[in-house]
Amino acid sequence: MIALIDGLLHNLDTLLLLVFCLCALTGATLMIFLRQPMRVAMALISTMVFLGGIYGLLGVHFIAAFQVLIYVGAVMVFMVYVIMLLEVREHGGTRYSRLLWPGLIGFFMLLGVMLISLWRPLPSPRDMGSSAAFGIGKFSVAFLNEYWLQFELTSVLLVAAVVAALAVIRVSRRAANRTPVHG
Repeated sequence: MIALIDGLLHNLDTLLLLVFCLCALTGATLMIFLRQPMRVAMALISTMVFLGGIYGLLGVHFIAAFQVLIYVGAVMVFMVYVIMLLEVREHGGTRYSRLLWPGLIGFFMLLGVMLISLWRPLPSPRDMGSSAAFGIGKFSVAFLNEYWLQFELTSVLLVAAVVAALAVIRVSRRAANRTPVHG
């Protein structure tokens, strides 16, 4: 019994990684099946949190912090705010998304690749040598030199999408409030 517990504790990081992977896949699958926008956003938030946990377990703590702080903390809160602002309501219709079958095909392809990787595991980052180490210094230099424009354009695109959504809401509310005058 003690040997079993000792073996479990020795491989706890692998067990946690598998649990986080299954939870992230479950959240991603729920995004395909669910129809209500707020529930889809919550499934996406949970998927991003579990991805942050995966990054943390793999030793890329800076990327894990970015994943949780920027994507979950900022972008998803922003998207949930927009969903609540748009007041999207379900009006019956189909139960599942029309992307259900392509999503299921992609899920089973991903599951197949994961099962194949169990028989032919990839080399661990420790086996690849010190040249594969990617720290905060390399990330900062790459981000500031190469990706700052894309980051800023993404934030401008998000703001433009919110402004466009507000304009559509305003126009649709004005059209709904107009009553035809019959004379």
